[in-house]
Amino acid sequence: MADEQILSEVKRRRTFAIISHPDAGKTTLTEKLLLFSGAIQIAGSVKARKASRHATSDWMEIEKQRGISVASSVMQMEYRDCVINLLDTPGHQDFSEDTYRVLTAVDAALMVIDAANGVEPQTRRLLQVCRARNTPILTFVNKLDREVQEPLALMDEIERELGMSVVPFTWPVGMGKVFGGVLDLRQEQMRVFAPGEERAGDDDEIIEGLANPMLGERFGAAYEQARAEIELVQGAAPPFDEAEFLAGHQTPMFFGSAINNFGVREVLDALVELAPPPGPKQALQRVVQPTEPKFSGVVFKIQANMDPAHRDRIAFVRVASGRFERGMRLKVTRSGKELRPNSVVAFMSQRRELLDEAYAGDIIGIPNHGVLQLGDTLTEGEALQFTGLPFFAPEMFRAVEVADPLKTKQLRAGLTQLGEEGAIQVFRPVAGSVLLLGAVGQLQFEVVAHRLEHEYGVKARIQITRYNVARWVTCPDAEGGAKELQRFIDANAHRVALDAVDAPCVLLEFAGELRAMQENWPRIRFHALREHAGLVFQKQLEG
Repeated sequence: MADEQILSEVKRRRTFAIISHPDAGKTTLTEKLLLFSGAIQIAGSVKARKASRHATSDWMEIEKQRGISVASSVMQMEYRDCVINLLDTPGHQDFSEDTYRVLTAVDAALMVIDAANGVEPQTRRLLQVCRARNTPILTFVNKLDREVQEPLALMDEIERELGMSVVPFTWPVGMGKVFGGVLDLRQEQMRVFAPGEERAGDDDEIIEGLANPMLGERFGAAYEQARAEIELVQGAAPPFDEAEFLAGHQTPMFFGSAINNFGVREVLDALVELAPPPGPKQALQRVVQPTEPKFSGVVFKIQANMDPAHRDRIAFVRVASGRFERGMRLKVTRSGKELRPNSVVAFMSQRRELLDEAYAGDIIGIPNHGVLQLGDTLTEGEALQFTGLPFFAPEMFRAVEVADPLKTKQLRAGLTQLGEEGAIQVFRPVAGSVLLLGAVGQLQFEVVAHRLEHEYGVKARIQITRYNVARWVTCPDAEGGAKELQRFIDANAHRVALDAVDAPCVLLEFAGELRAMQENWPRIRFHALREHAGLVFQKQLEG
């Protein structure tokens, strides 16, 4: 039987990620959600980067300089008796791997759409990941205070591009200079727009009744157009269906302007009311229920040097079941090692607080020195291995050498830590001493070079290599599988490298070479995706 306290705490949890294309206003919305929940008193400006204020969720020096998010950050807050775990992900496509892994740790997603640009490429990619996991999605259409696309066109584009039905919960009256506010279709009232970043939104003017004649007198043609659009939408769109929403087939849509704190409260209320509490999690051995009395959790992210002064290294753990208590004995099922973490933290981005307990859905940070890796499962003793944490074959490769040979040790230490946290993939060639970096995009190399210099004191030379294709290699462990794999590695030693967990990977110049290699080595399997520790391949993506 589930403990009554565990049951009640799990019901209170909401764990979600904010996803979008770069510059849609995702980090701004994150700040405003924190502001409206009372978690922070003043939102950091994500525009005035030369000022001393920065977004609470952007803690890395390079993020403050460039005004972008390049690492996922975690924030916890309480609102309406719910504990909300909010994960802000990088919008930039070069950091999509970090985002994909974060999406394995959440129960819902909040998609931010730039009302001027509509559905953009990175939004599509992230939605594919959410759809594959049937993650419920809420949609916030941002920047209505600017000249943007018509709401009907946006709604049609979302439905067409993302393959899901859209149910408007609010509807805008005008846009840009004549943006009057939003009609709340559920509460049947209008929240009147008043610009201003510093406003908390508590003093917003509310006009009751969607057919209130005062609205027509005050907002004229913009209101009449909005009323006509609503009638059209309500006649054509399906009603909100909770089961369809929870299956990821239907999305509630909200309009607003995050920079002006407008439309944020409706989104926060909807997250509490609609987003599901933590659900069951699949392990190799069995399905784990969140209300089970025994603790279990999975490491979905590792971050080095969140506090550069202390050279720290934090493993972000999503609690999957039970109650976590500070100082309890935990087993790392991959290695069999035991942990007794006493300085476990809850996050308010770079601000941390020691926590005494946590429940399913919570994200906790465990400081450690290399004991925990991405994908590790922690339990009170049961041999469980949670599945689904992806690593993708890199599409770009660079050789890395240290400018000062005396700092070779620091270079290797820095790259080992950055590789283990998933910021970049680090490969050690079987034959050769020059380390190779693998990434999805160019910006990852720039961030690694910046972090090596500023966090580890190492200036690195990062040079182009001839490699463009990578595949992890395995051989089914039937007759002589291990011997056949070793024979393959020996025969191709000049282009085989080992990754952070010693999984062998073959590096090639052209896709044609891969096809020829598959024909020549029929027993070898070539994988474009691997799961944690190279032990489990849920998919075998050939070629």
